[in-house]
Amino acid sequence: MEFYETSPVHDLTYSDVFLVPNRSAVTSRLDVSLAPGDGTGATIPLVAANMNSVTGPRLAATLARRGGLGVLPQDLHADDLDAAIRWVKEQPVAWDTPLSLSPDDSVAAALQRIPAVDGHGIVLHDDDGAYLGTIQAARLATALPDARLGDLLHGPIASLDAADIDSPRAAFDLMVAANLEFAPVVENGVVVGTLSRRSALRSTLYQPAVDASGRLRVAAAIGINGDVAGKARSLAAAGVDVLVIDTAHGHQEGMLGAIRAVAALKLGLPIVAGNVVTSAAVRDLVEAGADIVKVGVGPGAMCTTRMMTAVGRPQFSAVLETAEVARVLGAHVWADGGVRYPRDVALALAAGAASVMVGSWFAGTIEAPGTLNTDADGRLYKESWGMASTKAVRERFDNLDPYELARKTLFAEGISSSRIYLDPLRPSLEDLLDMITSGVRSSFTYAGATTVNEFHERALVGIQSAAGYEEGKALPVSW
Repeated sequence: MEFYETSPVHDLTYSDVFLVPNRSAVTSRLDVSLAPGDGTGATIPLVAANMNSVTGPRLAATLARRGGLGVLPQDLHADDLDAAIRWVKEQPVAWDTPLSLSPDDSVAAALQRIPAVDGHGIVLHDDDGAYLGTIQAARLATALPDARLGDLLHGPIASLDAADIDSPRAAFDLMVAANLEFAPVVENGVVVGTLSRRSALRSTLYQPAVDASGRLRVAAAIGINGDVAGKARSLAAAGVDVLVIDTAHGHQEGMLGAIRAVAALKLGLPIVAGNVVTSAAVRDLVEAGADIVKVGVGPGAMCTTRMMTAVGRPQFSAVLETAEVARVLGAHVWADGGVRYPRDVALALAAGAASVMVGSWFAGTIEAPGTLNTDADGRLYKESWGMASTKAVRERFDNLDPYELARKTLFAEGISSSRIYLDPLRPSLEDLLDMITSGVRSSFTYAGATTVNEFHERALVGIQSAAGYEEGKALPVSW
């Protein structure tokens, strides 16, 4: 990356900078590879943050199916984390994971799991696991809230036979020929997945992130306290693909000891550690055994660290400095936090990040943990919260006695409850992935780059005023 006809005199955020078009021979966005090349096996440079309101098993599986990586949070109890990893590993790669409900469930209960939108649906099974039928999610919009889902089943059950589908294009063509927007995929009478026209189309464009056995990849986080080596060993046994050692202040002796303990196990898994914002911290963490360093203190939407403590650093400059050092050491960085538009993801990559971690942006999706709620204006949202907030602390230390728990929560910081609204045009994680990757692919073509490494080298970055940033925004109304 080079600065275009300028040199920064202070640290920069993503909104302080912009990309300058460069001479390019790249003729199509589809000629671009977004694979981060950081040893994680991901094929797009997007990582779902290890936040309780962001990454659950369903989101992790959906993201891996499109090439990204979800990091399951360390706050899950050991048994639940083990089960979550194994669940992701069991999910289909070629098809979407079915949302299975009971015929006795109500429409209101279903609407807490999925909005009434096209391209999605519900699979019904009876108490014995027998497949009963499928309901288009859009049908829920016209049903009474207390209606039984089983009463919405009418007419023949349209489905796709897995044996008839030898490619994503074939699946798309079959659905068009049968006039299907959404259907279950059946193999020997058993539902093995679901498919929509759009998901079939996506499978022609994205390459899933899979392990050596062809299963979806997933990462999981651990803290720096307690039996770190034991936790890492247990996650490896469950099938995790990437280990993330996570704490708010990553440049501390506790983190270095935790990295050494995990590295000494020689599990053959990439070790991610953070969070930090300086080159000195990267050197120390990589020397201790980290393969990837998580960069970012305070830029996240749910984080109050900078306002509470004054600690942190503008994210673009933090990524730029740390990525340069990591590259020399043969390591990589993940830019963690502060992205609100596809442009920010592109700028993080331009600064040298291998991948970009996304938190609250993904929290407002169908696949994120939690239930769908409706506000007074009928808008759908999910709750999100910071991982240092009172809510998160209470969940993390729910086994402590009341006195110790009270001590922990006394010094909590971060937002405990925030409404993250679903975008009516992009309610699904995959809708956001389409938007983000489309924008980033275009950024690569403007730079004349076909790979992430080429983009690191060829990106031209300028510095702008606040007015320059505002000029780049589309106007929602006429002037």
